[in-house]
Amino acid sequence: MAKHVVGKAEDVGPGMRKVFEVRGRPIVIFNVDGDYFALLNRCPHQSAELSMGLISGIATADEPGHVQCSRRGEFIRCPWHGWEFDIRTGQSWCDPGRISVKQYPVSITAGAELVEGPYKAETFPVSIEDSYLVVDL
Repeated sequence: MAKHVVGKAEDVGPGMRKVFEVRGRPIVIFNVDGDYFALLNRCPHQSAELSMGLISGIATADEPGHVQCSRRGEFIRCPWHGWEFDIRTGQSWCDPGRISVKQYPVSITAGAELVEGPYKAETFPVSIEDSYLVVDL
């Protein structure tokens, strides 16, 4: 899988999201308490932009009338039909065995590492002898 630099980590602060296009794909990156997660910016139901949805927690209940909100800021709700997806995994909350949003790995890399890159040009020693350039192979 090829790596693509999309922007600075500081541009996606805690609780925020930002959309990037990577090789023609709309990708939304979320910052959940300092951890970054990337999902395809398309709901699998009818292709709504998930980035336009509400970020929330999930409501659970042990018994009727005792509803609790947990995992605040970890779910994105589709803006069209309200389908909910776990930002960390892309799994649907309503049918996790069948429905999910494509998730992409995200990493933070220091700028110095990006500038250096994985490839280096081969170099050869050069010396000057009586005004002639000489390359040692």
